[in-house]
Amino acid sequence: MVGGVSFGLAGEPLIAELRWLRVVCGVGVGGSLAVAGVMLQSLLRNPLASPDLLGLSAGAGLAVMIVAYAGYLATGSIVPAAASPAAATVGSLAALALVYGLSQRRGLMEPVTLILVGVIVGIVLGSASSIVRQLLPDGGFQASRLLLGRLSDDTPWPLAWGVLSAGVVGAAVGAWLGPAMDAASRGDDEAAAVGVSIRGLRVWLFVVSGVLTAMSVVVAGPIGFVGLVVPHAARLMLGPDHRVLVVASAVFGGAVIVAADALVRSIDLPTGRLPVGVVTALLGGPVFILMLRSMLTR
Repeated sequence: MVGGVSFGLAGEPLIAELRWLRVVCGVGVGGSLAVAGVMLQSLLRNPLASPDLLGLSAGAGLAVMIVAYAGYLATGSIVPAAASPAAATVGSLAALALVYGLSQRRGLMEPVTLILVGVIVGIVLGSASSIVRQLLPDGGFQASRLLLGRLSDDTPWPLAWGVLSAGVVGAAVGAWLGPAMDAASRGDDEAAAVGVSIRGLRVWLFVVSGVLTAMSVVVAGPIGFVGLVVPHAARLMLGPDHRVLVVASAVFGGAVIVAADALVRSIDLPTGRLPVGVVTALLGGPVFILMLRSMLTR
């Protein structure tokens, strides 16, 4: 019996359970990343903002590795990465705060500068994760399996429901904050004129986007470009209303990850299945380059 489901003939109940586990994880991870992307783009007023490009995913990953190493030092065994959602949240928020602080120049923040700083911080934090990983007795293999950008069949059901719940709650919070984000997109003065607290809004967006990114990293590792491309696709189809945009992005993001996972499961390689993050990077990378070129040529 696995997760309350017995084997049965040809293991069909188990296969069905594993498929549903991956669907639940995919919907939760994709929805969380897409909602985080909408919030970061609103928070920073930057269409190129996303959890992976701003270093949030790398910060969460480093925190997961530090927890694994600390657990090894304390107990002699490696603490599963999935046991550290709180640490991952702290890591993602710290990375976002660092990028935000380093990007400021005389109180102003250029969109391209923000992305460059985010990419550099992400590389540095990723390198730090590699160093910590090498300190573990198995070279960090066990702890880093969840940092490969893939959905796993051995994800605990409580964690799967946790990331799905985070995505649903995050989308609900985003829909609630939608009118405030609409007002803030017109400028601080106009937002204040209609009674929107910019400081309070930024705190909400900062914290919720960090938590959503952390939960997705704990479950599936860093998966790139979902938080960038999905919000833009939803915006093109449904318009800039943030209340609609957040909910649509959550749905589209979950669908993208589930579809990408189905695609990689259909490709049988001798060395194993491709990570989902490879598919999203191959699709999202060219889109990011086109967007960046468009911004630079304005």
